[in-house]
Amino acid sequence: MLDRSWKLARRSLPYGERTLVMGVLNITPDSFSDGGQFFSLDRAIAHAKQMIAEGADIIDIGGESTRPGSAFVSEEVELKRVIPVIEKLAEGTTVPISIDTTKSPVARAALAAGAEIVNDISGLRFDPLVTDEVARAKAGLVLMHSRGTPKNMQQLPPVEDILSEVTSGLRKSVELAEARGVARASIAVDPGIGFGKTVSQNIELIAKLDQLACEFAGFPILVGTSRKSFIGKLLENAPADQRRYGTIATVVASVLNGAHVVRVHDVKAAVEAVRVTDAIREAV
Repeated sequence: MLDRSWKLARRSLPYGERTLVMGVLNITPDSFSDGGQFFSLDRAIAHAKQMIAEGADIIDIGGESTRPGSAFVSEEVELKRVIPVIEKLAEGTTVPISIDTTKSPVARAALAAGAEIVNDISGLRFDPLVTDEVARAKAGLVLMHSRGTPKNMQQLPPVEDILSEVTSGLRKSVELAEARGVARASIAVDPGIGFGKTVSQNIELIAKLDQLACEFAGFPILVGTSRKSFIGKLLENAPADQRRYGTIATVVASVLNGAHVVRVHDVKAAVEAVRVTDAIREAV
């Protein structure tokens, strides 16, 4: 696979030759799998450092839960949660920091505090001004496909052709980002596993990820399946903390089908899994 570069605020991150692992750090009381665990500054920093020691290439920090059924929090609440963590982490590590937000004021403050990537689960649907902040900082931008809002996404009637829906939605997001000044080399795309999709559609997107990778050749493909409910449903309704092995199966399948970045909670397990998967992929 070709070695390419994803342009971030202060560096270029090579992708394609080795799968990158993005570690999840939720600074929330109510995220679906680890809500409240890292809500204090000290615990958040300690967990980030642990993920870095385990091999995380990026730390993705979020201050608003996007679990199914969750409501939006205010800009003030989100800022209060994430900015101290970003500032502290940026002082003590060289690993790029991503801010998981859909709000342009949060993106602006996070980038000023040391983040280099904005990870927008709405694909710019909620606040297109996110693009202005990304363009100004020359930061990286993850555009994810989703339907509805976290509060109602699982109540929406399923679309008939999920691959076409995701492809079309991501194209619109990319076009909007570029039209508002975001460099093409700074954009990554994410099919949005679990966001307004059925169990079978999530599986289909992973199985057909190679088709999506062809449609978006030249963009890093990021996939986040970690501990999501469709894995639990496939494993006799296993709770979130018992979905590690199912998650690793989806990580391996995603990498074999074209993912360049995987977003996970269990960094050590994912790092080991992608190292072996990359070796197998390169031998084909």
